[in-house]
Amino acid sequence: MEQSQHRSRFCEAENREWFEIESNNWRGVLGEEIWSLTQDEKYLYCEVVHKNENTQTNAFVSSLKEKIRKYFRLDVSLADLYKSWSQADPLFQNVSKSFPGVRILDQDPVENVFSFICSSNNNIKRITNLVNHLCNEFGVVIGTLDDTEFYTFPPVDNLLRNGVQEKLRHLGFGYRAKYIEMSANVIHEKGGVDWLNHLRELSYEEAHSQILELPGVGSKVADCICLMSLNHLQSVPVDTHVFQIASREYLPHLKGKKSLTTKIYNEISGHFRKLFGSYAGWAHSC
Repeated sequence: MEQSQHRSRFCEAENREWFEIESNNWRGVLGEEIWSLTQDEKYLYCEVVHKNENTQTNAFVSSLKEKIRKYFRLDVSLADLYKSWSQADPLFQNVSKSFPGVRILDQDPVENVFSFICSSNNNIKRITNLVNHLCNEFGVVIGTLDDTEFYTFPPVDNLLRNGVQEKLRHLGFGYRAKYIEMSANVIHEKGGVDWLNHLRELSYEEAHSQILELPGVGSKVADCICLMSLNHLQSVPVDTHVFQIASREYLPHLKGKKSLTTKIYNEISGHFRKLFGSYAGWAHSC
């Protein structure tokens, strides 16, 4: 597998609870299973804890292999992408040497939406704590491994229960509690998980526009969701750091601009899409 040539890295900001249990050995929840992953120079090794009784069937083992391939997008050649991006941009060619093996995870859209609502005006440690609170309170227990209890991410219906907002406020979610409850209702009214998955089939522009209808979701978060869970890999989230890099290295006429307006946001994201093509959001994450 190609990922063994370049160490794939987990980005804490975009997935909830993968943690390193020892050097190069990671553990976390994927769907309804507990996964432990380790890697050498040739292979990615997976150990899975689950509730499925038919664990020894070829079909079940194949489904696990397909799940991990999809999650890491292992059918996409990193070597080809890095070569293409390096040819398009000398700056990328220089800096990418320090960041080999970067893959955008193909995450569950429900988990991704609510995790990013939790991320509003927050740091990584607090985001992780809030998302874990969501799972522990409203998810379904999978099992216990090495004295740690693991939960699924809560389905949308579990976030529609009476008293959810009050419970979340008690757990320290603050104003995000209202957005979580309201967004759960909007997703439910639009068709639930089927609606979110349908956004993968729309154009990037249409999907982005519809995600913006969720309370508490602005342009940057909508782009993050499109990129990380709706397969719109040309989506380029723009924050203040990307704004600074763009004005310094790519769009010098933006120097001196003090605020990231909608017009400037669209100009920056459009520039990177033109530069890097259909995988622009992936390139921007390196």
